[in-house]
Amino acid sequence: MQFRDRSEAGWLLAKRLLEYRDRPDTIVLGVPRGGVPVAYEVAQALHVPLDVIVVRKLGVPGQEELAFGAISTGGVRVLNRQIVRNERLTDAEIEEIAARETRELERREAAFRAGRPVLDVRGQVVILIDDGLATGASMRAAIRAVRRQQPARIVIAVPLAAPDVRDEFSQLVDDFICLLTPDPFYAVGLWYKDFPQITDIEVRALLTPTPEPC
Repeated sequence: MQFRDRSEAGWLLAKRLLEYRDRPDTIVLGVPRGGVPVAYEVAQALHVPLDVIVVRKLGVPGQEELAFGAISTGGVRVLNRQIVRNERLTDAEIEEIAARETRELERREAAFRAGRPVLDVRGQVVILIDDGLATGASMRAAIRAVRRQQPARIVIAVPLAAPDVRDEFSQLVDDFICLLTPDPFYAVGLWYKDFPQITDIEVRALLTPTPEPC
């Protein structure tokens, strides 16, 4: 099975989340950039607010797609100690990479929100959405950042995840919704027919509320 694109993945995911439709205590948070088009379709279908939880992967030098950790809003940092040991990363290297990604995280926060305040998730049901989970590094950081804000419930909803990641996250949150767990997994993009890079402008457009008709 392949999803046509992120929008189709969002539509299909929304069908599994109908219990949250029209609930005033529910917020959808997309993980930028790729998770936002998926989250947008879910939020539209459920008639609930949409926001982002900004996360940056910490990539191994020379093979940046291999994440040894991630950072998120509020100073959250999550490290995969096994990868750090395997790649023999020094504390100095970790700090240098984290500082660089923190600057990019702050830039994206400003670019995506365009002055709009962060939604308050305290006491809310938070549905965290990405376009797929390969290692889960970004989502771990997102969970930790959201949990600090004391939500009532955390739900992860993703179109696809690696089987071992699915098993791990099912134990970390209140509910875990996943449509596809390919094995072997390879990479998120292989399971979409159309998987373009998402720009800051596209993310900002999806987050901008459409004015109600007069």
